[in-house]
Amino acid sequence: MIPIFKTVYLPIGVGTFHLETAQAEFEKSVALLKSIDAGVTVPDEMLLSIDKLNAFTEGLDADLAVVQNITFANSAYISEILRRFDCPVVLWTLREPKADGTRLRLNSLTGAFSAANTLKAFQRPFEYILGSPEDEKTKEVISSAIRAAKVKKAMRSLNLLQVGHTPQGFGFGRALDSEMLKVFGVNTVSIEARELIEKAKTFTDDDIAPYLEDAKKRICGLDKIDSRNVADFAKLYKAYDEYVRANNIGALASRCWPDFFTSFGTPVCSVLGILNDLGVASACEADSYGALSMFICSYLTGSSAFFGDPVAVDEDENTVTFWHCGMAPCSLARDDTGACAGVHCNRKIGPTLEFGCKAQSEVTVFRVGRKPDGSFRFFIADGSAPDKGKQYYGTTLVVRTENCASDIINNAVRDGWEPHFAVAMGNISKPLEILADMLGIEVCRF
Repeated sequence: MIPIFKTVYLPIGVGTFHLETAQAEFEKSVALLKSIDAGVTVPDEMLLSIDKLNAFTEGLDADLAVVQNITFANSAYISEILRRFDCPVVLWTLREPKADGTRLRLNSLTGAFSAANTLKAFQRPFEYILGSPEDEKTKEVISSAIRAAKVKKAMRSLNLLQVGHTPQGFGFGRALDSEMLKVFGVNTVSIEARELIEKAKTFTDDDIAPYLEDAKKRICGLDKIDSRNVADFAKLYKAYDEYVRANNIGALASRCWPDFFTSFGTPVCSVLGILNDLGVASACEADSYGALSMFICSYLTGSSAFFGDPVAVDEDENTVTFWHCGMAPCSLARDDTGACAGVHCNRKIGPTLEFGCKAQSEVTVFRVGRKPDGSFRFFIADGSAPDKGKQYYGTTLVVRTENCASDIINNAVRDGWEPHFAVAMGNISKPLEILADMLGIEVCRF
């Protein structure tokens, strides 16, 4: 069940300033917020006293509080808000009307300093915006903050499945359940890969018929792959799908090699690709932080995210090619090829997925990274995906970065980033930055 998200608007101030101006800004602010989030809770009037603030907030829950100095308000107002709400805060200052040599009409900015001073004293992170309701920047920041707060809440009800252990030398993706819960609010569920393998072995041809039919609608050329492997792939698909549904799994990180080749004889790559399109962010090589990165990307964009290694740089085109063995979401495949079935580039066993990804006007390269000291950081880089075919066996996505591609790679390697990245289909940099602030995580822009 998707949790209901609640934004509350708190226009605080006092009645000793120019209330006609404040009322006009209040009405425009309500209209702006309703255009961003139709479900936002707003008061019927400006909250020009502590008593009115308390009366409005009595019994309210909030996942994000938009605190606006409609006029000046002293720190008692924000103290009362922090006492009542344990949620992220957007602090919104209104622009003072143009000076005309007469009275100060709002004095919103002085109120912001009072509120921010208290927020810092409470050690509560907050997003800040100085702007009128008509400013496009105001809308962007508030919209991004709402999106970030929604992700933050969604993670608190996320079950992330870890299937098996990371292969030797891939420990960077191994997550501690206590850290996942403490930092991100994510609940981790762990099973051994053999449990799903053994479950898959019990299915009959009749059991897997619906899964084969579904797979053939998504993947071209399954008939060219050994029929036994195709049947075993469908068994894995059913095993994963049933476990995901039964346990309310929203993301998963699965061990893949060598077990699925040596113990089962068929790769899990295509299963993970399909699960991504079914709304379950799925990473291979048991990379739990990679799966979490994909979940965040997909939640913010509403579409599947790519997962892969940066394997090549083209300085002339300012591009980085991201690749993996064959587990990208089928929905990302180019229209002229579709998602094609193939065999694993090293093991020569199928079905894996084979395609280049379709062009995208905007993409964001993202990674939840874990530093050697145990703290976390966000890798964020903007770009686009030009119209490029498949670059290597497997699935590939070429990203033209906004900044210098070679500098990004050189600096990322020197800074010790993990070799797996998620690529979101859209520009989500601002909500990612705000999410990092809400979680107390370092932002690394590339």
